[in-house]
Amino acid sequence: MDGFNDVDATNADVRDEVQDRYGAGAQAVEAALCCPIDYDPQYLKIIPQDVLDRDYGCGDPSRYVREGETVLDLGSGGGKICFIASQIVGPKGKVIGVDMTDAMLDLANENAPIIAERVGYANVEFRRGHIEDLKLDLDQLNAWLAENPVKNASDMEKMEAEILRLKSEMTMIPDNSVDVIVSNCVLNLVSDTKKKQLFSEMFRVLKVGGRVAVSDIISDEDSPESLKNDARLWSGCISGALTETGFIEALEDAGFHGILVDKFEADPWQIVEGIEYRSATYLAYKGKQGECLEKNQAVIYRGPFRQVQDDDGHVFMRGERSAVCEKTFKLMSQEPYTDMFYAVEPSVPVSERIEWPADCAVRRRDPQETKKGAPKLTTDPSQSSSCC
Repeated sequence: MDGFNDVDATNADVRDEVQDRYGAGAQAVEAALCCPIDYDPQYLKIIPQDVLDRDYGCGDPSRYVREGETVLDLGSGGGKICFIASQIVGPKGKVIGVDMTDAMLDLANENAPIIAERVGYANVEFRRGHIEDLKLDLDQLNAWLAENPVKNASDMEKMEAEILRLKSEMTMIPDNSVDVIVSNCVLNLVSDTKKKQLFSEMFRVLKVGGRVAVSDIISDEDSPESLKNDARLWSGCISGALTETGFIEALEDAGFHGILVDKFEADPWQIVEGIEYRSATYLAYKGKQGECLEKNQAVIYRGPFRQVQDDDGHVFMRGERSAVCEKTFKLMSQEPYTDMFYAVEPSVPVSERIEWPADCAVRRRDPQETKKGAPKLTTDPSQSSSCC
């Protein structure tokens, strides 16, 4: 898949350059790191100006957050998106920001108590870590290293053992613990050799039914080796950008479904060697995995196309009752599909366990199957209290 190759600046080079540049960006505004973004002004009123000035993004994924949710912001920087999300999720919700840059974390942590005082509750926390490894809390590792400095190969082995222990026993972001992941122009900063792990980690921490809302820079063509070897261009959100199709493939490979390109800027943010780099926002969902059971359920694709195909290869004909398994029925009854399908429940619920055919194919659902077990009634129009 494009974007996942070994010919790039090393992972260490990328991290060092990103930390240096964004560390400097936490101290003084660097206009080259951001795109113009229109945020909802009602959420900006309580956020200190030093946070607003040092926001480096290309979209507003906070608008996909809802009340009461647990939100994870990957590459939270100075905390702007987290502080907006804090107001949206309210006191029953929770917001976690993960970042690796000391100066950015300092800025966020300094302002978190100010936000808590202004909204009347504290629901935001920031953690030090790499977004492609959400199991390891770097603050915990640093605390251990302070008491156990690495001086030789034996010490290195002990550190590696401690890292494994921290990941398994003190996991920074546990499995299936997050309702929505947001990120603003950060995924492109991860080395190509770590991007597959990054998307896998996103899938791991999301709850079943959870979703991703990511704004990032994408390219219309593959970035050549000359650009990928330039760490400065990488930290500038250029070299590490996935392509338009590469971003979708990365989500698909990780197991996501219902992938939607919800925003695609017509004008490029930057053009380098003829390659266009622009902002886009992707939505994706977790939850298509699971067993398939027959419950006599059906969905009707509304149109406007003659037919559509979902991520599992199911083909739905416009206006036709499509027989689907219970798992697919539930998926098509939820976002992002709710506006595309009518859900048809059986007249008599099926209680017994009937496995769906192994090929998991979608076929036409005969209305007799939908009404199976129900008496054949005839209505009397004169007894109706209202017209259709």
